[in-house]
Amino acid sequence: MHPAFSVIFLTTLIGLGQGLFLAIYTAQVYSSLRVIEPASNNTFYVVCSFIALVCLVAGLAASFFHLGHPKRAWRSAAMWRTSWLSREVIVLPLSIGLILIYKLLHVFPELNLSLLDVGAISVNLSLLVGAVTTLMVFALFICTGMIYACLKFLQEWRSWLTVVNFLLLGTMSGFMLATALSVSMAPHLVNFYGGWSIILLSFAFMTRAAMLIRNQRLRSRSSLKTAIGIRHNQITQKSQGSMGGSFNTREFFHGKTTDFLRVVKIGFIFMLFVFPNILLATALYAVHLNLLSTSSVQVVLFVAVLIQYAGLVMERWFFFAEARHPQNLYYQTIS
Repeated sequence: MHPAFSVIFLTTLIGLGQGLFLAIYTAQVYSSLRVIEPASNNTFYVVCSFIALVCLVAGLAASFFHLGHPKRAWRSAAMWRTSWLSREVIVLPLSIGLILIYKLLHVFPELNLSLLDVGAISVNLSLLVGAVTTLMVFALFICTGMIYACLKFLQEWRSWLTVVNFLLLGTMSGFMLATALSVSMAPHLVNFYGGWSIILLSFAFMTRAAMLIRNQRLRSRSSLKTAIGIRHNQITQKSQGSMGGSFNTREFFHGKTTDFLRVVKIGFIFMLFVFPNILLATALYAVHLNLLSTSSVQVVLFVAVLIQYAGLVMERWFFFAEARHPQNLYYQTIS
């Protein structure tokens, strides 16, 4: 398939925003149960939820560049009963709205009413709103992943691993960003987020590696024989019937060599998993032994975030390019 950067930025940015929200809400749940120390003020929640909103809105804006007629975008939600794309179109704005409410409850603490405070359990209105938002965020991960996993004719995507990878990669990137943001605003959460980031990164690496191995072993169910219904041992295609390119040759094939794909695959493995993990472990070690200043640790972590996001873009490009559309059996032979 031809990787469209509008869709690449859509899926990576909303995944980052979703993951960041899950990170801050996880910390709030742990602090409400008195497992970890609560944040000294609401600044951390306000800033992180704002950045999550920016990522989600930016991803939504990027999706409009993929539309042939943006003014008809509202119609994309009409087929919600049968289309995972329509469900994503509905769930994404709902997630944005709920995260906005969650943010406002921390901006205006007087609205964040206490609902329960018994022993080791403390529940307020933002915690309840966050629980509903979490369900919506997971629903968005499922909708986005199922857009691709439900396509039977694209064997590379037709797997439960597609949905799991969307969820783990987005959550992992969000927790990594939360680790970097917590250094200056909530230092007591650095180890908490850093530990979760390493765990999520490990699981994400295992599931993505499993998908790479699975796809490498796939054998196409389609061939020139099945395409034209002729069971001859030697079938050679000389032309697609036209001299120039067409929509089919542009949108369903990336046009890159096998060597280029191999470089991208190795590149995203190192930039998405290896380098960020090394930088994260270095930063946590420096925090533990007090070897670096707060600003230096934050710089290291933000470098890790940027490298990881670049790797995420490469991974998503490879995800689309790896899928072999059956129509390419015919349309990739020009002359």
